[in-house]
Amino acid sequence: MKKILSILSIGFFLLQGFTIIANELTNEERKSAVAYLNETSEYFTNHVKGLTDAQLDFKAAPDKWSIRQCMEHIALSETFIVSVIDNSLKQPANPEKKSDIKFTEDMLKVALVDRSKKGQAPEPIQPQGKFKTAAEALDAFVKARNKNIEYITTTKDDLRNHITPHPFFGMLDGYQWMILLAAHTKRHTLQIEEVMASNGFPK
Repeated sequence: MKKILSILSIGFFLLQGFTIIANELTNEERKSAVAYLNETSEYFTNHVKGLTDAQLDFKAAPDKWSIRQCMEHIALSETFIVSVIDNSLKQPANPEKKSDIKFTEDMLKVALVDRSKKGQAPEPIQPQGKFKTAAEALDAFVKARNKNIEYITTTKDDLRNHITPHPFFGMLDGYQWMILLAAHTKRHTLQIEEVMASNGFPK
């Protein structure tokens, strides 16, 4: 009887170990996310280096954002979107919601950079001059992005089984929210490109 109980105990322990491993991100998921986070970070930072104040503050129209405002929005979003993931992880896992997820990571990457579809940014991440300089905004972004890359590289959090709704894309798991974060950076870097291509942009 003791032998049977011992075998059952070992089996339970191994099962628990398997469950923990299964709930962590795979190496491929980590590599893919890190690559995209790095790609979109470089894409953004390379676009805004060396710009003059006149270029940073130029607006194609009164109701359009300047490059400086885009930079602030991107920097603020880097921590705001992560707070959504953090809040989700504080709640019980809800894998039963997986069937409600309609977007893959690749679909999110495409949808986010579709500039033909506009949306209203939440109030906390609307540009309001929270950074004294563009360099300060860029520094805040880089520090937050590096922290996010370190997180996705090392985390043992069960991101795939914590699912939270997005106002446009519906249910997304924690990993997808991180992909959305990177794609969001690219979306607004494309907006910066639009400003630079506008008539009257300072040379």
